Amino acid sequence: MARVLVAETLADAGLRLLSAAGHDIDIRTGLSPDELRDAIPGAQALVVRSATQVDVDLLAAGDSLVVVGRAGVGLDNVDVAAATERGVLVCNAPFSNVVSAAEMTVALMLTLARHIPQAHQALSDGRWERSRWGGMEIYRKTVGILGLGRVGRLVAQRIAPFDVALIAYDPYVSAESARAAGVDMVPFEELLARSDIITLHMPRTAETADLLGAENLAKCRPHALIVNTARGGILDEAAAAQALEEGRLGGVAVDVYATEPATDSPLFGRPDVVATPHLGASTTEAQDRAGTQIAEQVNLALAGDPVPYAVNA
Repeated sequence: MARVLVAETLADAGLRLLSAAGHDIDIRTGLSPDELRDAIPGAQALVVRSATQVDVDLLAAGDSLVVVGRAGVGLDNVDVAAATERGVLVCNAPFSNVVSAAEMTVALMLTLARHIPQAHQALSDGRWERSRWGGMEIYRKTVGILGLGRVGRLVAQRIAPFDVALIAYDPYVSAESARAAGVDMVPFEELLARSDIITLHMPRTAETADLLGAENLAKCRPHALIVNTARGGILDEAAAAQALEEGRLGGVAVDVYATEPATDSPLFGRPDVVATPHLGASTTEAQDRAGTQIAEQVNLALAGDPVPYAVNA
């Protein structure tokens, strides 16, 4: 029996799987970094979501750690290199929220194109502003997908019935693979110049940080809409706000931010922006899948079995 420290809310389905394997489930949500460092000694497994920073200090305090499980896709909050150096396995749930993230992306595209939140707020405030909130049809527009991985392909599949032209940029995907998904692969700058809507679906790395900064935003069409449900910091929020202010972009929808939790951003409060608090994976189905998948991975790691979704095996 191992002690599994659960530092953030995990779906009941996941907790049941861990318990059924005979492990001691120690739920400690809402701890400060110092409190978590005090709680982790003796734990063989640590389960987190996106808020907990699994850094060098926390890993050093985890004197018995075998595995860190991230109940979700991204690993921005886990120092994988430091975990590897200490012999700690890191795993995630890479397929848990892809459907929810793709649906959120399409929802934001439509919401942004038709100014739905702004019109709703005006009417809730007692203002009938029918003439102010004219929008843009998605029909026969060009949608540029930055990153044609799992979520990017699901977005393409879901937006295709709007009779859009689908183009993508992804240096790790072949043109043949893209064509099989109904997407034309194009160079990065061509995507910026042609797209009416640009949607981001790539990890934040040294290469992608501030990819859509002032220089590249200047290459976009002046009516272009940009949607980011991927990772904060790929779209430069300040540069995007400036481009909107100067009429060089049509609108921005963001669900992720360079720093989270985010209560302040140059984009907040603008009438041409739709902002949500990282809701891409916030569906019951996605959370159940994340809890189940990560519990399965942690159980395998603690049993000494191969872990399919280990990122540093």
